[in-house]
Amino acid sequence: MSETRSDGELLRSAADGDRRAFEELYRRYAPWLTARLRGRCADTGVVDDVVQETFLAIWRGKARYREDGDVAGWLWRIGSRRLIDALRGDGARGRLRQALARLRHRDEASAEERVLAGVEHGDLAGALVRLSPELRAVLQATVIDGLTTREAAVLLGIPPGTVKTRAMRARTQLREALA
Repeated sequence: MSETRSDGELLRSAADGDRRAFEELYRRYAPWLTARLRGRCADTGVVDDVVQETFLAIWRGKARYREDGDVAGWLWRIGSRRLIDALRGDGARGRLRQALARLRHRDEASAEERVLAGVEHGDLAGALVRLSPELRAVLQATVIDGLTTREAAVLLGIPPGTVKTRAMRARTQLREALA
């Protein structure tokens, strides 16, 4: 009967070059990470590449676990940031503009068009800069990285209720700044 090692033990062993520990960690989390990333990106090739890059970063020691949080949240943070980088590299903004151009027949601008217009004219960027660092960090974790409230709480080291309150304040401030 084999002993099941904790995520922390697997990560420590993998960091020390234990290939079996790394393979177990991969088997344990790669399907979960793939499913979560596919919820953010329909291109399975991009998602598969991002999952591989995420685990390669761990194997090569470029991503270090600090042993003070949830392993799944830590992996999600790495994977989601790599997905964002991959989409930016493939011209995600260009693809979004093309999709929006096909919708031009509508009279009212979509939310995406308004956000892109704000980004292009500096309105959104300026509004984001005026947010406090605490509010920006919550938006980064929940909106850009796509973390759940619980995952963001673990990442930021604050209670989940504080994440919710800061997210609500950040949205209110952005709405007022962009109105």
